[in-house]
Amino acid sequence: MSQTVSAAAVTSTVASPVAAPIAAVTGTAATGAAHAKAPNPLVSGLRPLALDVVAPLAGYYLLHSALGLSEFAALAWSTAFPAARTVLGLLSERRLNLWASLMLAVNLAGLALTFVTGDARMMIAKDGGLSGTVAVAILVSALIGRPVMTPMLMPFVTKGRQERAAAWQRLVEGRAAGSRAFHRHERLFSAIWGTALLAECAARVVGAFTLPVSTMAWLSTVFLIGAIVGGSMLGQIAVEPMERLVGTEAEAPTAA
Repeated sequence: MSQTVSAAAVTSTVASPVAAPIAAVTGTAATGAAHAKAPNPLVSGLRPLALDVVAPLAGYYLLHSALGLSEFAALAWSTAFPAARTVLGLLSERRLNLWASLMLAVNLAGLALTFVTGDARMMIAKDGGLSGTVAVAILVSALIGRPVMTPMLMPFVTKGRQERAAAWQRLVEGRAAGSRAFHRHERLFSAIWGTALLAECAARVVGAFTLPVSTMAWLSTVFLIGAIVGGSMLGQIAVEPMERLVGTEAEAPTAA
């Protein structure tokens, strides 16, 4: 390090009138190029959700509602994309794509339950079975230490800012002082949402066989909205500490 500093001092003494403007221009250009090439954290965070969640759902509704395919055929075709994303992640990155795997599990459960027809009560219970599949997947992901809800939360905690996105990444990868607390809160966030959806599933299934169908026709929607509101409100127990940890890490000096 001292040799580098000495060489720089000699160079600046001999040729400072020329070197300084060049360094300034080069530094400005390099900084501008870095900012131009740096991806937007909000876009990067939302891209997996768009590919692994929105695309399969949009494909299903397009095939079933717009093009008139049967529910089974639409589910089967829309399953191809999350299946391909899951396999590609395993082969190329040697890791499980959690959101693609979750959508694959939901679609496969939907395919199995499409044979449940004719009985209105069974159809209501079927919807509960799908939300239950999601709930179990979320809870299992929290138990194994890879919470599936974390990627969904990331864009909203980092707020599209590069320094917060970098801090988030260090916390997730265990390279920050607050990583242990961060991991505890992200598991708690998934556990809250998994529990809320599992409660919604249980309420819908029980209601399907104990309450009049006419009542469950609107009450099942109330159950779902209640689960979403409950998950959002209780989830703040975990989100607020995570935001503080990200803010603290973003402001902390990092090693060069």
